[in-house]
Amino acid sequence: MAVVVTSQNFQSEVLDYQGLALVDFWASWCGPCQMLSPIIEEIATEYQNKVKVVKVDTDQDSDLANKYNVSSLPTVIFFDHGQVKATIIGFKQKQEYLSIINH
Repeated sequence: MAVVVTSQNFQSEVLDYQGLALVDFWASWCGPCQMLSPIIEEIATEYQNKVKVVKVDTDQDSDLANKYNVSSLPTVIFFDHGQVKATIIGFKQKQEYLSIINH
């Protein structure tokens, strides 16, 4: 299951994480975010020992969204050892996310 993060624990949960972290920036009113949510949860379950999956509610934590220039939802940012590795904007099929995870 994806972990919910805020600006208070983003440093420890994502930036200090020594591995690959998938960060899903979403909002409850966002239809494509709702469509993406089950895919994110599947990835969290299937890759639980390979990828840390976290979610950021942009309505609750707009500071993080602004820091990473999130202007469209959903936006998924992959961090590798605290550094941005890739960004996917908008709803995409599961394979697009897996192609980044598996490379």
